[in-house]
Amino acid sequence: METGHGIKYRQLHIEDYLREIPAEQGRETGEYAHERITGNPDTNTDFRTDNLLDTILRSDNLNAAYKKVKTNKGVGGIAGMQVDELLPYLREHQSELVEQVREGKYKPNPVRRVEIPKEEKGKTRKLGIPTVVDRVIQQAIAQELTPLYEEQFSDNSIGFRPGRGAHDALERCRKYINEGYVYVVSMDLQSYFDTVNHSKLIEVLSRTVKDGRVISLIHKYLKAGVMEDGGFHATTEGVPQGGPLSPLCGNVMLNELDKELERRGHKYVRYADDCLILCKSRKSAERTMENIVPFITGKLFLKVNLQKTTVSHVSKIKYLGYGFYRHKGKCRMRIHPKSVAKMKNRIRELTTRGNKWSNQEREEKLRSYARGWINYYRYADMKSLMEQTDEWLRHRIRAVYWKQWKKVRTRYKMLRALHLPEWKVHEMANCRKGVWRAAGMLNSALTKRIIVDRLGYPDMTAHYLKVRVNY
Repeated sequence: METGHGIKYRQLHIEDYLREIPAEQGRETGEYAHERITGNPDTNTDFRTDNLLDTILRSDNLNAAYKKVKTNKGVGGIAGMQVDELLPYLREHQSELVEQVREGKYKPNPVRRVEIPKEEKGKTRKLGIPTVVDRVIQQAIAQELTPLYEEQFSDNSIGFRPGRGAHDALERCRKYINEGYVYVVSMDLQSYFDTVNHSKLIEVLSRTVKDGRVISLIHKYLKAGVMEDGGFHATTEGVPQGGPLSPLCGNVMLNELDKELERRGHKYVRYADDCLILCKSRKSAERTMENIVPFITGKLFLKVNLQKTTVSHVSKIKYLGYGFYRHKGKCRMRIHPKSVAKMKNRIRELTTRGNKWSNQEREEKLRSYARGWINYYRYADMKSLMEQTDEWLRHRIRAVYWKQWKKVRTRYKMLRALHLPEWKVHEMANCRKGVWRAAGMLNSALTKRIIVDRLGYPDMTAHYLKVRVNY
């Protein structure tokens, strides 16, 4: 009988099916064969970009790409193959696949169109889901391009970069606001990922990537098309969101904007296509907006939504779900009202009395959502909001339970289990009030202690006080 350790070892060995190159030649040591071949350290970068496809197709890089795709999971593309079917396919077809890519004969599949709702009511974000095989190849490309471009990207570019997140962007905003940059140009790039100019992107990529085979492969992905409503649609512009290459290509394009803003001496923060330019006066901000829009439209061939591109005081803006305000001369962050509304709508969905979840499922979903939401907004000053939300949430939970206790005898049974006096049990069990009003009556029965400690529902205030960031 095979031990658990043996099974784990065998699984790791199987998943390293692509790893044929010794570890000392791979990324484990940070040494690469091409760096030793060149001999001259001054030529390393040129050699690396001139022969980039060979590096991308290295077994260790492809194996790492497969593992990343497997970890990320996700739905399959138009081919129908799912992530859990990927390993057997690659083990059988790896040589053929690598050879096709190397010889320039590989043809990417069209992406599958998926639409997800945006915050604005009635609007959706279009995703393009590549096949799982295309995801592996894109991931392999991204893994080798990322270190090249990380050397070039600005510190003010935050989104979709290793080791950086939304909180870093917010902290940088707070730093600039504390320095007196309190008027903001909020740039709105209209449908950015859907309108990236292919020719311009290829031109920008070619400045760094000197291997024409890689440029050609990326171009094929850009032109692969979309399957939507049962038909094929050609793609003449845009970088479909949903593949591993999209975030990197998006940042490569907007790095041109970053360089222009820095050349002009502006303070700015960019999280993907969500860009703020911070100025010390309204007049300066208005002048900045007038001057930068022609660069974006005329040089980068991107579309600016002039109705949504605005100049405002920092106290009026929403950025990454947060708002800003000044207290005792310092910038502080709060949760934006739209983010509060979105949170409450989600809690309503999770506590709707008509859904089919068990109480345990509801508790797990609420606890998971509350923890993730608070962890993201832990920089905001929101103790009183959490206290109010807790009271409201517990009222909704009581309403759910009261709705479940439809019959009088069920109410007797459940209320007695809560060790209430018999007169109280009789009074509450025979209550004829509506569900919401009856839930208020349950305060003395389903107490906070029972709801949180015994039933396991979240205490949002307690978790917030545990994780909040003091600055």
